[in-house]
Amino acid sequence: MLYRFLAIVSLSLVGLLAAASLRATDALPAVVASERAPTPVEVQAVLPQHVELEVKAQGSVMPAVETQLISEVSGRIVRTAPSLVVGGAFNEGDVLLELDDTQLVQQLKQAEAQRKRAEAEHKHARFEQERAATLVRERLTSRAGFENTNRALRVAQANLSDATARLEQARRDLERTRIVAPYDGRVRRESVDVGQFLPRGAQIATLYADDAVEVRLPINDRELAFLDIPLSLHGHIPADKRPNVTLNAEFGGQKLQWSGTVMRRDAQIDNYSRMVHLIARVPTTEGSMPLPVGLFVDAVIQGVSLNDAIVLPRSALRDDGQVLVVDRENRLRFRSVDALRLDGERVLVREGLSAGERVCTSPVATPVDGMYVSPVIAG
Repeated sequence: MLYRFLAIVSLSLVGLLAAASLRATDALPAVVASERAPTPVEVQAVLPQHVELEVKAQGSVMPAVETQLISEVSGRIVRTAPSLVVGGAFNEGDVLLELDDTQLVQQLKQAEAQRKRAEAEHKHARFEQERAATLVRERLTSRAGFENTNRALRVAQANLSDATARLEQARRDLERTRIVAPYDGRVRRESVDVGQFLPRGAQIATLYADDAVEVRLPINDRELAFLDIPLSLHGHIPADKRPNVTLNAEFGGQKLQWSGTVMRRDAQIDNYSRMVHLIARVPTTEGSMPLPVGLFVDAVIQGVSLNDAIVLPRSALRDDGQVLVVDRENRLRFRSVDALRLDGERVLVREGLSAGERVCTSPVATPVDGMYVSPVIAG
């Protein structure tokens, strides 16, 4: 039993020694630190360039010249021109409407007769004055008699002037029974017809010239900084400072375009919208589609030119006015910039970046200053 016990103890000790030896010689597994892969981001190289700025606006077309046609004499309408209807076209000098002139012809004859009487009285008064002057020189009449003939002559002269004015007025009134078009244009509204009696001062129609139209374009006052327009009190823009404007609209199922010029601006800012209105004029050119009055158009106004401007995608600018710059070690760096203008999907940067720098244009969820990235040139 003793030998069996010693044998068991000896075997146990040998096993323990063998296990300890194996544990001491066993190699420990190498611990490998896991490194996070750099975040791939799109970048754009900063490249200063020449940029032509544009200012966009919308507005409705209105006549450049609009006239309220008013009756200057009374009378019954005896004829209207076929063009005196809404939308009708006419030329300068066309007779648009005629009034019954019977009464005015009679008044003209009376004015002519009155002037003839005044001429006769004036001629007789001058003869009497000259005869009295001769008698005064020959001392055959008194000085008082001569003064009476002078007074009679002055009265006759006044009567002749009055009769002449009345005759001219009667002739003008007779001419005004024929109402003629003051220019080439179209009828916007009309409110008369044959047989209607028109009192003096009654409205006949609203006309507008078709050689040019205008568009009032509301502009935010901050946008005026991008237009080379002098801020003068009278509002008219000098000819060499008038920016060009392009108008676009869809009319009759077609996409059409017109070219014009900004002529002036309103002297005051709109109290409700806080907008400044620019007035663009579009001439009607031969062979082109006229710009219909009342049409709603989109306008693009030519602005100032910028040299060495930096243009970036809108996505590159963060809400805090910063961009993410990728340095030479491919690390992200926060950079504050001076954004000149947000223009749709792009942003114009004035200061804060240098040529050749790389700007991150893709969104980064939680950017950290100094984090590694894998830059990819934006296509």
